[in-house]
Amino acid sequence: MAEVINMPRLSDTMEEGTVAKWLKNVGDKVEEGDILAEIETDKATMEFESFHEGTLLHIGINEGQSAKVDSLLAVIGEKGEDIKGLLEATPAAEEKPTAEETIVKAEDEKVESSATEGSSKVDLPEGVEIITMPRLSDTMTEGTVATWLKKVDDDVNEGDILAEIETDKATMEFESFHEGTLLYVGIEEGGSAPVDSVLAVIGKKGTDISGVIEAIKSGAFSKAETKPDAPAVEAPKVTEEPQPLKFEPTPATVETAVTVSSNGRIIASPLAKKIAKEKGINLSQVKGTGEGGRVVKRDVENYTPAASAVAATPFVPSGTESSEEIPNSQMRKVIARRLAESKFTAPHYYLNVEFAMDNAIAFRKQFNSLPDTKISFNDIVVKATALALKQHPAVNAQWFDDRIKRNHHVHIGVAVAVEDGLVVPVVRFADEQTLPQIGAQVKDYAGRARNKKLTPQEMEGSTFTISNLGMFGITDFTSIINQPNSAILSVGAIVQKPVVRDGQIVVGNTMKLTMACDHRTVDGATGAEFLQTLRGYIENPVTMLV
Repeated sequence: MAEVINMPRLSDTMEEGTVAKWLKNVGDKVEEGDILAEIETDKATMEFESFHEGTLLHIGINEGQSAKVDSLLAVIGEKGEDIKGLLEATPAAEEKPTAEETIVKAEDEKVESSATEGSSKVDLPEGVEIITMPRLSDTMTEGTVATWLKKVDDDVNEGDILAEIETDKATMEFESFHEGTLLYVGIEEGGSAPVDSVLAVIGKKGTDISGVIEAIKSGAFSKAETKPDAPAVEAPKVTEEPQPLKFEPTPATVETAVTVSSNGRIIASPLAKKIAKEKGINLSQVKGTGEGGRVVKRDVENYTPAASAVAATPFVPSGTESSEEIPNSQMRKVIARRLAESKFTAPHYYLNVEFAMDNAIAFRKQFNSLPDTKISFNDIVVKATALALKQHPAVNAQWFDDRIKRNHHVHIGVAVAVEDGLVVPVVRFADEQTLPQIGAQVKDYAGRARNKKLTPQEMEGSTFTISNLGMFGITDFTSIINQPNSAILSVGAIVQKPVVRDGQIVVGNTMKLTMACDHRTVDGATGAEFLQTLRGYIENPVTMLV
């Protein structure tokens, strides 16, 4: 009997998903465990595994299309099985804007103008498509056009990259699903606009769209709650204020090998940027051979630094003040909003301690002498914290207006810095894991976090958070609580200094830690008792193995 496969809910925040790629075609044999498709959620692109065997009889959502959770995704059954009645009984997936572009089709819906009350419907010329700013994550309220890869009057083929759109989590290539000519650009490079604002118009070359543009400016094609004509964010610029001097030397001209957009961004594909970062290559020195001088994968892989390369840093004349203004990325905006909410809703207080680390240093050295074993001090802190939390569930808690939730499981969030932001992957049941297991998991998370390969599930459900800046030489600092957690532990560097032992001044190794607590859930004495237990584990780490 045929089985209906619906769009899965791959995270607690997911409301709709996009089929990035089908790995099976209609008529293909499907085994249990086969990957049917790659589904793009608000946080990651994930492989979707089949739990049924049979033949793929129907695809309800095509590649590039989005649909709500529980919409019809596919049907699997016996080869040749009649599923007409099943499809008629199952509502078709409500087509939503794709994750790469949002299209308002005139032939499918008549868009009413919001310029005046009771205004008439707007008819699009034949073949004209309106493309709007997509919503690429649950937290995204606006997007920024990082780079346009097409200009007005350029030919556009299906599959061409129109632009790169910057969201709060990533910069994504924006692919066209239509052919024609780019007739109008609604948001310039560096400009930001709310989700559903008009991004571009594609149609037949020479089509008169003056009426369409007028309708766009009146708001007829915008579903955004804010005005469609909201001013764009200014592109990065350098402001110079020369001081009175008898002369000003003229800086040498620096020839840039790569095409740079009008707002100062290097035009390169995300893959090229990733490879360049891994190889330590300065993209400004790579000549682009892609469309419009765009740097692509082959350019980075074939790049050989020139012996006489000009320094990338421009010369600033003596006596000249300069500054640079950089628009906030979507990720930075979201981080700012969430941290502000935490700081101003949770009454923070801070507990400072300093632990002796001589035993921990000796313990780690002996532990790492085992074959194929390597643990870090951070791994020791994570394990010790998990064991201490198990004994102090009042610290492992969450605040709600009508109750306090004390967790008896321990999921440690480990803060990882990424480009232009911060993510917190979660080590689940950390108290039950061995030190090598924790070390391997944290290392894997950190690597994939920097490449934006973490799944939504791997960043959800923490009950306590640890932030470690010791590797940067920071001795002590405070952190803002990662809500809904009730506390966060800030870990500093291990330093060697004079200490007093048995009445004698000797050389010792110490480490400072600061715990920020939410006073609504964690009282001062409760936090202090937790830190006493943590001290016992870190200063005598062998007790963690008992």
